Amino acid sequence: MFSKTALKKLAARHGTPLFVIDHDELRRNYAMFKKYLPRIQVYYAVKANSDPAIVRTFYQAGASFDVASMPEFENVYGNIKPLPAKERQDWIWDKIIYANPIKAIETLKQLDQYKPLVTYDNYEEIKKIKKYAPHAGLALRLMVPNTGAMVELSSKFGASPGEAVDMILEADRVGLTVEGISFHVGSQTTNFGNYVAAINLAANIFKEARDRGYAKMNLLDIGGGFPAPYDATVKPFRELAKVINRELERLFPKNIQILAEPGRFLCATAATAVSKIIGKAVRDGKLRYYINDGVYHTFSGVIFDHCQYHLRAFKKGPTQICSVFGPTCDALDVVSMAENLPDNLEIGDLLYSEQIGAYSHASSTYFNGFPPATVVHVNQ
Repeated sequence: MFSKTALKKLAARHGTPLFVIDHDELRRNYAMFKKYLPRIQVYYAVKANSDPAIVRTFYQAGASFDVASMPEFENVYGNIKPLPAKERQDWIWDKIIYANPIKAIETLKQLDQYKPLVTYDNYEEIKKIKKYAPHAGLALRLMVPNTGAMVELSSKFGASPGEAVDMILEADRVGLTVEGISFHVGSQTTNFGNYVAAINLAANIFKEARDRGYAKMNLLDIGGGFPAPYDATVKPFRELAKVINRELERLFPKNIQILAEPGRFLCATAATAVSKIIGKAVRDGKLRYYINDGVYHTFSGVIFDHCQYHLRAFKKGPTQICSVFGPTCDALDVVSMAENLPDNLEIGDLLYSEQIGAYSHASSTYFNGFPPATVVHVNQ
């Protein structure tokens, strides 16, 4: 985390709103993941924060990448590791998984030349992949419990366990190769039982597939969901890793490659937002502050990620419960209805919000003409 002095200096130099990314923290988070889950190859979920400098830092640390669109694919492939055509296939297979189960025909046509690893979860996708990206390798996305996750995903993606092997055999029948199984337990999952249930479901699918004559699968992608330590209710990562390691050791032999797609865990704690108070009012007896950042910008995670980012002041003083609003004319632009802030803050004073690196600035827009926060990288 940054000191108040450092944040104030950066705000004075660059103006506000400001989004400050600490690359040393990115590297620490990556190292922690590898320390406690050494068997797992990290595929950073680019959607969590697609800033090219973040992608470069993780690439240099040894990460691979989970992408869900062609712009994300090009962010990784085009900006990080351009290669001669003869070297592309091996590099992409090892460094990129296209983990969006539903892909447009145009996307599949673009992907096919790279012979990528892609996910799927339905019969129509098998038909599309066979016709437009027949050189791709496949991983079946399995529907698994998302109980207690901050962002639930199984209602949108995942083949039911009861039809999973039928879907694997259908892909094989049409001439595609299913390399393994993938799943996602939901974003910011603090319920470790989700991982236990999902890994056991996947092991059962592997066994059923072998029993029914399909023995080509050699990888398991356990997805994302690894929780960022937003507060004291989130258990230490090492405790989750212990649970995961136990189940993987028990159920999957060493010849099965294990992948994971952490996003939030790797980048959430690495960024701090700094904003400026541009308005102040008392309505119905409640103090309200208006800042030059909001839910159409850095605080987009309030809407899209169901996450509450708490604001802190540089100035001390008696506090009260306040509302904080963004700069746009839209009533949706509510950063918080209940922040405990000093009541003596004035127009021009600064606020900051920590642990805001994931699913925040990545979704910024220019709504109402307000530009996104300026991004500053430190310790690159």
